[in-house]
Amino acid sequence: MATEFRVGDKAVYPGQGVAEVIAIDSKEIMGTTQTFYILRVLDSDKKIMIPVGKVDDVGLRGIINGKQLEEVYDILRERDVDLNTQTWNRRYRAYLEKIQTGSPFEIAEVLRDLNLLKFTKVLSHGEKKMLDTARRLLVQELSIAKDASKETVTEEIEHIFAA
Repeated sequence: MATEFRVGDKAVYPGQGVAEVIAIDSKEIMGTTQTFYILRVLDSDKKIMIPVGKVDDVGLRGIINGKQLEEVYDILRERDVDLNTQTWNRRYRAYLEKIQTGSPFEIAEVLRDLNLLKFTKVLSHGEKKMLDTARRLLVQELSIAKDASKETVTEEIEHIFAA
């Protein structure tokens, strides 16, 4: 069964970040009436329409809860990891796949791995952009889940990697 949202709910759209459900609208398409969630991506003001029946297919999900929040922080704190030592473009593709899942756990792994990797080698331009994207997506969701400012969450994450 698809996750249901109401107007005003916040949801995570994979690859875009947190969005707000600003309307639920019905449209007739090829003789069939379909109901859509109309989302506004918080960081970009981009509007996205998703058929209610396709929510699970596109990966739209609610904001993480307290237990999941702690899991994300545990992933960020983990240091006993095998860093991907493939060529930068293979790493990039692997990390991009993880980010596109929209999973906060996968995004946390990308953020952790790239932060740890930058201490052993210079990140490629693409990896630096990927690091920024992972940080932006995670900070946005964590700040809403914790009801904290983005600045506070960014400082917490920076502190984790400074340790």
